Amino acid sequence: MLDARSLLDWYDKRARDLAWRVSPSERARGERPEPYRVWLSEIMLQQTTVVVVGGYFGRFLDRWPTINHLASAELDEVLVAWAGLGYYARARNLHACAKHIVEKLNGVFPSSSKDLQSLPGIGPYTASAIAAICHDEMIAVVDGNVDRVVARLLALEIPVREAKNQIREAVQSVVPARAGDFAQAMMDLGSGICAPRAADCPSCPIKQGCNGAATGVPTNYPVKGAKAQRPVRFGHAFVVERDDGAVWLRKRADTGLLASMTEVPGSQWLPEKTAPEFPVIAKWRADGHVTHVFTHFRLELDIWKTRKNLDLPTSDGWWCLPRDFEQEALPSLFRKVLAFT
Repeated sequence: MLDARSLLDWYDKRARDLAWRVSPSERARGERPEPYRVWLSEIMLQQTTVVVVGGYFGRFLDRWPTINHLASAELDEVLVAWAGLGYYARARNLHACAKHIVEKLNGVFPSSSKDLQSLPGIGPYTASAIAAICHDEMIAVVDGNVDRVVARLLALEIPVREAKNQIREAVQSVVPARAGDFAQAMMDLGSGICAPRAADCPSCPIKQGCNGAATGVPTNYPVKGAKAQRPVRFGHAFVVERDDGAVWLRKRADTGLLASMTEVPGSQWLPEKTAPEFPVIAKWRADGHVTHVFTHFRLELDIWKTRKNLDLPTSDGWWCLPRDFEQEALPSLFRKVLAFT
């Protein structure tokens, strides 16, 4: 059984100092977490590490300190600020959610996990995290760290993906009145003590009830399931460079992968290699190759480059000097491509 009291005692002394977090001592004095900051951090932390998110979170707050400021921003501005964080649907949903809250809810976040799930881009996990952390709703908050902690605690003999309900029920059964601190304590425990490749059992506040620790090899859990092979797609990227070093960029379609982000011209990404079909008549040369891993496939992209002062229609794109790349909504893939220029 998960000992919530021991976990909270540990958290009161060892809680991580995070920019979006209200510390246990501050909460004890009556300070409440701000939903806007918690929501922003939770969206950013999806599929991303705390170390990476720290800088982005600070820059977002500097630029858009309240949800009203974010709702007033242009989507392109948000995408530029998000560039490099990946999973760009999160940024589009973030902007849509901010506008919805300001326009439909007078700028006030719902307080319950059920109502939070009605908002754009907020699923069951994010809703439970906001409701627990901001309002102490007594609901299980289960992320990847918590999955791992509970799988070890129970020494589950099945992969996590097959034990989601069992894990959630185990956590839900012990959620205390300090639900927000409990949720964050579980996150901290999984991040630092009960880490993916190591388990510091002597420092763990709940080791007494841990079946995985009792085996002597807690890192045998979670049990690994069969890993599906990630398919490969192939494509070409075309870098057109002007004599002054400016590169021709364009905006991707408003739907699909990397929607509305900035790119260089390119081909379709297909399961088989194809010959390049160059976008303009010019002297092209092979300029490198990048591999980029998306969630559902690996992309192998050949880079082609030409230097030519072309009179290209501004309706199709724009010229951008390398010093201004940081002002563009360039995802990591195209930053890799442009690193060859």
